[in-house]
This record gives sequence, structure tokens and C-alpha cells, in this order.
Amino acid sequence: MSTLSPLDGRYAEYVAPLVEYLSEDALNRARVTVEVEWLIYLVDTGILPGEFTPEEREEMRNIVVDPKELAEIEAETRHDVKAVEFYLRKRVKYPDIVHILCTSEDINNLAYALTIKEAIEKVWLPAARHLSDEIADLAKAQRNQPMLSRTHGQTATPTTLGKEMAVFSWRLSRQLERIHRTEYLGKINGATGTYGAHVVALPEADWPKHSRAFVESLGLTWNPLTTQIESHDWQAELYADVARVNRILHNFATDVWTYISLGYFHQNLAAQGSTGSSTMPHKVNPIRFENAEANLEISSALLDTLSATLVTSRLQRDLTDSTTQRNIGVALGHSLLAIDNVTRGLAGLDVDAAVLARDLDNSWEVLGEPIQQAMRAASIKGAEGMDNPYERLKDLTRGQKVTEEVMRDFIKSLGIPEDVEARLLELTPAGYTGLASKLVDYLGE
Repeated sequence: MSTLSPLDGRYAEYVAPLVEYLSEDALNRARVTVEVEWLIYLVDTGILPGEFTPEEREEMRNIVVDPKELAEIEAETRHDVKAVEFYLRKRVKYPDIVHILCTSEDINNLAYALTIKEAIEKVWLPAARHLSDEIADLAKAQRNQPMLSRTHGQTATPTTLGKEMAVFSWRLSRQLERIHRTEYLGKINGATGTYGAHVVALPEADWPKHSRAFVESLGLTWNPLTTQIESHDWQAELYADVARVNRILHNFATDVWTYISLGYFHQNLAAQGSTGSSTMPHKVNPIRFENAEANLEISSALLDTLSATLVTSRLQRDLTDSTTQRNIGVALGHSLLAIDNVTRGLAGLDVDAAVLARDLDNSWEVLGEPIQQAMRAASIKGAEGMDNPYERLKDLTRGQKVTEEVMRDFIKSLGIPEDVEARLLELTPAGYTGLASKLVDYLGE
């Protein structure tokens, strides 16, 4: 079967778990769930007359949604929620109670909240956490591996590979915790959020109390003040957080790509599961990270659009959100696909310690920083001849190749206190990593 979206074709297997929650069929199943639970709530609380046995409740909660039959009904009603109502009327004990004292958006907003909540908590968040944990494991394994930094793309103060990986895991874990704490809001309060029809039909009921109790019974947070729609602010917040995770991962993918190009990482062809270049047999292309970059950009663009548009609805209601929200699965699908690619790409990397060591050993100029600072500290303590340390190191190192011999001769020529000189003479680029390895411990906090 031909498909328009690559998520439904080429990449379908990687995003399949989201289909259970964010497809049109999943939305309709959630609508049925909300309608059934509302019917049960109205009867069980005595708001409307009737009685359900435990078996009847169980039977209603297990109603199977036939997409074909539902589509046939919608072809007549030209209204998706109305089609769900008619579908249920054929299958429940009190058909006249189905879709009473609610409007379509009461059902829709709750159905979307349920499906998005499950998609995030059961699919997207576990995958993102797993990747963050994998990056953390790499950080811990490589905590002591010295690496030349490349600030502005140029030789800079050494770090460790593990510390740089830890930075990304730390950034991701903060954002994932924000997403874990997401509030999924819902409402059920009528055509303009006033309970107008409710108080006319049944004035004796405390409708805000019942609205809150019902929304919370679904595991959602009650929104007391809305128009016809739940305002979608929580969705905008969530999508902004997911987009931020995307962008951190994009940064990670481009950095790893660069480390691969520098030879710091080798790609394990078997683990990558790819042929490499079609014509150059020596190449193993970093396609997992490049694929991830593209999908993260697409996902973030869609999430930005969702965040920007869903918070606006003309007056008490317009239907722009109806089309917009149907792209939630697409936005999260591209993010999930990227997470899968980065996870698999990471699993196929091997660290080349020899290349890292060679890079450091060719970069003795980076010791200009600690020598300068040691000279300044010695001067403050009263040492003579420590004038103009920055300028002296700049003359020695900028634009020039500095060898180990040149650097050590320079240190000996300074006349710096003996204990400081001894400390500086022990320095090597590979040994100049500060507290980098210990900083990885913060991942455990």
C-alpha cells in the first residue's frame, strides 16, 4: 500500500507504539471511553435515574470500536463525535443518556488528554529516558578519558569525553523531569463553559463539583474556567518541553557527528546495521545521527506550530484546533524516530583512545591557560617577575606550534616559585582536565 507520510511507510515499525494512542482509531476509542464513563457517572451518582450491574459496567467498558462501522455512521452524520454517540446508542443499556449534558468538545478534550497522556507516559518518555540513561552510561564509562576541547571549533582547554557526555545526559534529565510532571487538563462544562444547559435541566446538581470529580476520575487535572474548548495551554507547555528535548538531542547528534569526523569515535558497521557509502567501501556514514537531526528538526517545527496555534481560539470557539491536533502523532512520531536513531547510533560507537591521545599530545599550547593563571596567583602572593602573563603566553602560543620541549623550557625560564614550577612541569595536555572526571558524579543526584 502506498503511503503519503514516511511515518506510515518507511519508518512505520519505529513509530508503531504511538499508533496505539495517537491515531484516529485511538482517538475514537478514547471518545468511546469518555462517553461510557460519563454515562456511568451520571447513573452511579444518581444525577439521572438507572442502575448498572458490575457486569454491565464491565461490558460497556469493553465495547470494541469497529472503525468501518463508525466511518459509515460519520459519512451520514458528517460529525465525528456524533458518530461515536450513535455508535454507542446501539450498545448500551440507557441509549437516551448517551452524550447528554455535554458537548462534543467536552468529549474531545478529555479524549485527547487521555491519549496524549498515555502516548507520552507509555511510549515517548520511556524511550527518551532510556536514551538519556545510555548517554549517562557512556559518560561514566569514559569519565577518565582525556579529550581536547574545541571551543569555537578550535583547540581549547582539555576535558574528558565522559564529562562532555554527562552534560547532555544532565540537560536531558532535567527536561524529562519537567515532562514527567506535566499536568493534563480537562473539562466538561457545556457549550460555552457555563453549565448553562445543565442548570436548566437539573438545577439541583452541583455541576462544578461533578465536573471536577468526573475529570479527576479519568486521571486528569480539572480546568474550572474555559470557553467551549479546554484552552490547550497545557498542550502548548508540553510541546515546548518536548521540542526543547529535541533541540538538546539535535545538539548531541551534531556533536557526536563531529567527534566521529575527528576520529574520536569509530562506528561499528555491524552494530550500525548499514552498508556505508554506496561507492566508497572505506566509509561508514554516520547516518543514524544525520537521520536524527532531520527528524528532530521536523518534529520541533511541528511542535512549535502546535504550541503557537493551540493557545488561540476565536472568541468562545473555532475549529482550527481540530485539524492542528490531528498532527500531534506526527510531531511526536518524528521525535520518537529520532530518539530511536540516536539510541542505535550510540550503540554502534567505539572510542579511539589513541586518536584522542594524539590530538592532545599535539596541543601543548593549551597549557598556556594554567601557566598564566599560576603566574598571576604567584604574583599576588609576592613573587617577582610575573608581569604581563597573558601577553607573554600569547606571544608564545598564538599562531605557533608549541612542543612539549618549548613549553617546559618556557616554564623553567619564568623564575616562578619552585613548588609552582614543579607543579607546572608535571602538567601535560592529557593531565590538564581539572575536575572533569569527578563532575560525572552529579549524574547520580
